[in-house]
Amino acid sequence: MKTKLLAAGIAACFAAPAMAQSSVQIYGIADAGVMYVKNGGQDSKVKLVSGIADGSRLGFRGTEDMGGGYKAIFNLEARVELDNGRQQTGNLSSNPTFALTEGLNFTVPAAAGGAATAEKLKAGVQGALNPAINVNITNALFDRTSMVGLVTPVGAILLGRMYTPGYEVLNAGDVFESGTAAGWGGIVGGTGGLLTAGVAIRSDKSIQYRIELPNGIKAAAMYGTEKSGYIGMDKRSWGANVRYVANGWDVGLAHNHGTDQVGARGLVTTTLAGSYAFDNWKLFLGTHKQKNENSVIIRYAGDLLAPTFAAFPAPLNTLLAGQANAALKRNFLLDAISYQVGFHYKVGAGRIMASVVRQDDKRADASDATQYGLGYDYNLSKRTDVYVVGAYIKNENDGQYAIGAASASGGFTAKPGDSSKGIQVGMRHRF
Repeated sequence: MKTKLLAAGIAACFAAPAMAQSSVQIYGIADAGVMYVKNGGQDSKVKLVSGIADGSRLGFRGTEDMGGGYKAIFNLEARVELDNGRQQTGNLSSNPTFALTEGLNFTVPAAAGGAATAEKLKAGVQGALNPAINVNITNALFDRTSMVGLVTPVGAILLGRMYTPGYEVLNAGDVFESGTAAGWGGIVGGTGGLLTAGVAIRSDKSIQYRIELPNGIKAAAMYGTEKSGYIGMDKRSWGANVRYVANGWDVGLAHNHGTDQVGARGLVTTTLAGSYAFDNWKLFLGTHKQKNENSVIIRYAGDLLAPTFAAFPAPLNTLLAGQANAALKRNFLLDAISYQVGFHYKVGAGRIMASVVRQDDKRADASDATQYGLGYDYNLSKRTDVYVVGAYIKNENDGQYAIGAASASGGFTAKPGDSSKGIQVGMRHRF
């Protein structure tokens, strides 16, 4: 889930010689490793995981220099799960815990089955909101990126599915580069796991303008049309960022604004993050504010569950649907601020990485979480590295965050308040 490949491709287009030429490049990342984790319950402790430090991928990008400072570019990037060869994945934890961690209860009259019917309804709703596949649910071929654009003397216009301006700044400021058990995004979100994402990583159906100036200033603005946003359900979305990348600094400010299916204010984030490199050190600091009062999941789940409630006679069907909707709103409300601090330190052909992340939940139950990460990454060559990362998540109240990876969310611990801890050892090859 890296913006750096796309950014590098655009930068290369700006720097290409001023002569008519075209080129297409095939590239990718093959990343996999072994993970030992303790999440409680019946969750397996040892797992083979694809895409721990970087999501494994196969991509195609190209450029055509048309002269006069104009270039046509494209980027198509497919997700690849090395553990099974597929393009979809789910939570790393297999605990039978559900996104409705804040609770779900139905009150059913005795004449309609009473407590027994209520439990069946609860199980059905929980099952519908705990799918085995939650990444690339549409099984898109080029789920990671699918974009075409035109570079001009005054910036680039890009069209398609792309990383959002907000995520680009979060990624650049992440000590663990949006991967491994210690990635900043591991506990950015709500208690409902991936269904309460705290950052819009990509957006479908989007138009983006980008510019890079010689003094190190970079900026981007994106507008998402209908069915855009972090899972392609927003009525509309938009975002912008500005970054300074020069003289050892990489610091940025970004804002993303999403809506639900009818245009009500949805996932809104503001990110200020960056790093400063000097000698053998690279220091990181960042904050990320996230709020979602009208998650697209609420309407999506309501439509998904409507046939279940329609089977009951009125007015009971209306009563049950209302109870489910109240639970969805309670569980998928997101109001939090995340903080991260950490560093890299170069040691020979490798680097030590360490970070602390704090998710400060502003809701009444304050399901806060703190994540500690420590790792070492060693370069075997220019293209291949091996790494070991350890992480510990201390959950509070209803928090059930479990450590994840670049390609997949961690899922849930067995019980609210349980800690999650583990070690990942892996290998990454770039081609």
